[in-house]
Amino acid sequence: MTYRQLYSESTCLKEAFWMKEARRISWFNLPESILTPVDQYRNNWYEGGTLNTCYLAVDHHVENGRGDQMALIYDSPVTGRKEKYTYRQLQDEVSMLAGVLNERGVEKGDRVIIYMPMIPQVVFAMLACARIGAVHSVVFGGFAPHELAIRIDDASPKAILAASCGKEVSKIIPYKPILDAALVEANHKVDSVIIYQRELLKAELKEGRDYDWEELLKTSTPVSWVEVDATDPLYILYTSGTTGTPKGIIRDSGGHAVAMHMSMEYIYGVKPGDVFWAASDVGWVVGHSYIVYAPLIYGCTTIVFEGKPVRTPDPGTFWRVIDEYKVDVLFTAPTAIRAIKKEDPEGKFKERHDTSSLKKLFLAGERTDVATYEWATSLLEVPVIDHWWQTESGWPMLANPTGVGMKKIKPGSAGLPVFGYDIQIVDHDGNELPPNTEGIVVVRLPLPPGVLPDLWKDPQRFESAYMTQFPGYFSSGDGGFKDEDGYVYITGRIDDLINVAGHRLSTAEMEEVVASHPEIAECAVVGIENELKGQIPVGYVVLKAGSNIPFDLIEKDLIHMVRERIGPVASFKTVIRVERLPKTRSGKILRNIIRSIADGKPFTTPSTIEDISVLNELKQVMTMMEV
Repeated sequence: MTYRQLYSESTCLKEAFWMKEARRISWFNLPESILTPVDQYRNNWYEGGTLNTCYLAVDHHVENGRGDQMALIYDSPVTGRKEKYTYRQLQDEVSMLAGVLNERGVEKGDRVIIYMPMIPQVVFAMLACARIGAVHSVVFGGFAPHELAIRIDDASPKAILAASCGKEVSKIIPYKPILDAALVEANHKVDSVIIYQRELLKAELKEGRDYDWEELLKTSTPVSWVEVDATDPLYILYTSGTTGTPKGIIRDSGGHAVAMHMSMEYIYGVKPGDVFWAASDVGWVVGHSYIVYAPLIYGCTTIVFEGKPVRTPDPGTFWRVIDEYKVDVLFTAPTAIRAIKKEDPEGKFKERHDTSSLKKLFLAGERTDVATYEWATSLLEVPVIDHWWQTESGWPMLANPTGVGMKKIKPGSAGLPVFGYDIQIVDHDGNELPPNTEGIVVVRLPLPPGVLPDLWKDPQRFESAYMTQFPGYFSSGDGGFKDEDGYVYITGRIDDLINVAGHRLSTAEMEEVVASHPEIAECAVVGIENELKGQIPVGYVVLKAGSNIPFDLIEKDLIHMVRERIGPVASFKTVIRVERLPKTRSGKILRNIIRSIADGKPFTTPSTIEDISVLNELKQVMTMMEV
């Protein structure tokens, strides 16, 4: 079937479409109903069905003769370690660790916090929880004690699985002191803390509470999977909220498994046995969905990469991994490609490696600017596909459905609505807008399988954050527009629209122009307060390595380019050169922080920030510029 036929079926004949997709995974008991309304905001998918996500991701493949296929490849340029696990070996590791959790009193429905770096054991931990029906909540390794304590109190875990340390490019980050401080601060008391001792650094264990991971495994008895209801939670993943208190996104078991399986075929166009590499971290939704669950449920080989796109050891590390493991599909963030482009603008490091196995590059996390798209397309000579989704959705909402016939790629667009997502563009009053008119991106209810069914212990916030602004729709919080062909262009968060002398302008559109300059590696445009015009846009730019053009000439070029393409109404007159931009560990530029620094307003440093020292650098630059 064509994309148009499948999409129409998924939105007009929902129950028939999603029953057909459900039958493509292994259930212990098939669902009794497909879509069951709960209230005006919520619905349940696959009530009455029972399954187990770990079974789907591991045991199913072993039972069907694929136990010797490679399931997981671990590559750590920061430590020099490489390991490989077949599906049978993965089954052994996971069932033994599940036995450890059982012996520590963890049962179906209990919560387990996982606080670990990108090592194979973090995947074992997630799958072991799923195996026994425990609900895991992965917290990005290295999060500050206070942020970790908030999550401990909210999830009330029976156990915590952690590593002794993480390894960045040139430094070791001890996790245990952070964890100890968080446990002191938290009101909830955890029964067991199980520590995986890395050779890099051994942690001190507190007797009676802390246990050595490997020592417990020595006496563990492997356990089998347990049946869970389709509506039972698989995991909680905390995401930042406007109030400063994180939101606990719930992922249900049945809808999630169906969505993961379907997306691998329809969106990413892979086959079982292909090597699928999501260069992300399991602390983020991309890592949950496309490092762990989707590739393994679908029967691919997944890669756990402990490193960076540059400096581990050079900007050719991605191309080396593709060459060494014959990667079929790479999924990463635009910021990773921009980092490589900054360090190696001519792509010379790519010439050292054979990347001919690569069929497609998918980008998400931030909108893919046209300059980055064109650079990557030229360098790799494969389709470069932007797509858009959120922690809340758990899988893509906009994409190019490569598995059912690649559609035309339109640079700057995140693609077409994915099956099950009835995406509309509305104004602030909820009225649907015509093509090429910018508004707010919303999804008509009901939401498809795999999307959050609620927030953990906070149903009122679920409604206020997503449902009540536009009755009948889920509000994404992003702005955008559709063209006449139905392609959607995401222009950024709604609060990235600025008001310049009464004109509402998109900073994302200005960034697109600035990023197209041949000397710019990456950039951010934010609106800062101005007494005369309300707000004015200011560009913050990082130049490519080796750039030797005087900056005043680059600044003049950029001002002229924005004036020419957007118009003088933009009042784009200030460009500031910086060495780095503040980012989260997932690569998102912290534009709200830049804005607060420029306006001299107080702000809370987010726990997700990649390197806090960049904030002081920004303050110094802005002081000298008198911005």
